Parts: sequence; structure tokens; C-alpha cells
Amino acid sequence: MESQKKILIVDDDQVNLDFFQLMLSKLGFTVEQSHDGLEAMGKLKKFYPDLILLDNVMPKMSGWEFTKNVKNDPKYRDISIIMFSALDDVKDKIAGFELGIDDYITKPFNFSEVLARIRAVLRNRELFAQIAVRESRLSLAEDLNRDMKRNLIDFAKSIDDLDSAVALIQGGGKGSDRNAVELMDNVQEKTRQVRRQVAELDARIEKTILEWEDLKKNEIGLSTLETQIRKFLSQE
Repeated sequence: MESQKKILIVDDDQVNLDFFQLMLSKLGFTVEQSHDGLEAMGKLKKFYPDLILLDNVMPKMSGWEFTKNVKNDPKYRDISIIMFSALDDVKDKIAGFELGIDDYITKPFNFSEVLARIRAVLRNRELFAQIAVRESRLSLAEDLNRDMKRNLIDFAKSIDDLDSAVALIQGGGKGSDRNAVELMDNVQEKTRQVRRQVAELDARIEKTILEWEDLKKNEIGLSTLETQIRKFLSQE
């Protein structure tokens, strides 16, 4: 059984709608139907599917027009779209991918192939989501490193101020109070220890920042990765 992914089927052919409704529901998908693009636009807000199976040639609103509307709306542009079409021209396929569809299947189709492509598109979307989360974590880690760096600078300044205060106290005592001198010696030793700790922490943060930078240089961005996967799918 599939993990309750939601699929919206948009087709003016009731036979196709009923066929996909039956087959995909048996596999565990939650399925909704629309007879044309206008009706489908109305269902997006309430149903919000993970994937749309979209016929290209329909009355009232074509698959191209529907895709443009979806991809131009920030609320819906991340929804995956697989387009069906009787048009097998390469230019039509390219136009579909440029609009933002995830896959293009030429009629007549085989259901096993359609199912494999549905699963592939859903897996890709999950991968994109995981990468987005990873990039967010990297960004948070970088922000944390920068904040810690600023805090360390402030901390080091405080130590400098403490050193100055100790020097003034020692200058005023001039050995008149042995306990006071010993106390100041202890404070200075603690100050030296803190400085060493701050220096070690600073070095670790610098090393972490360099490692993050190396990671970012070798990373493939979300948009680049998505483009590569789309090209791969279009060549299948």
C-alpha cells in the first residue's frame, strides 16, 4: 500500500477518470477527479494533492493553461504534474517541461508505466524536500557559527577589561596586603585559562566554517538537481 499520497486526476474522459480512480485507490492513493482545468483549480485549495495527472487536450482550459496557472501560484507551484497527451512532438514535450511539469506521457499509455512514473516523481519530490531541509540545517549552522564568533569577540573584550581592572587593583595595593596580592594572582591565572579556552573554541569554530564552505562548494543546488532529474525523466 502507498503512504496515502493524494492524486488529482484531470481529464474530460470519464472512462479514464474511473479507470485511474479504481486502480490508484486500490494501491492506497487518495484520489479526486476533475473533468476540466477550471474544476481542478477549484479543488486545489481543499484537496491540495501531492501529484496531478493532467490531460493536455480538454475543453474550457487546456493542460498548458492549467499548468501555467498552477506554477504561477506560490501556493501550488510545488505540486508535481504528470501530463498525458496524444501529441508526441518533441516541441510539445519540451514546452511542457519548460512550464514546470515533472513528466510527460504520450497516449496510448500502459498503466504499469504510468504507475512507475508516478512513484518516480513522488520519490524525486521527497528527495527535493530532504535536500531543502538539509540546506536549511546548513544555513542554521552557519548562522550559529557567526553568532558564536561574535559572542567570542565580546567575551574576549570582557577578559581584556578584567585584566585592566586587576592591574589597577594591584597598582593600588603595592604589597600592603599579601592576601589581596594572592587573590589577584589567582584572578590572573583564571583569566589566562579562560583565554586559552576561548582560543581553542575560536579555532574549532574557524575549522567548522571552513568545512561548511567546502561542503557548499561541492553541493548541487536544488534548482540544478531538479533540472537534471527532469531531463533524465524526459529521456526515458
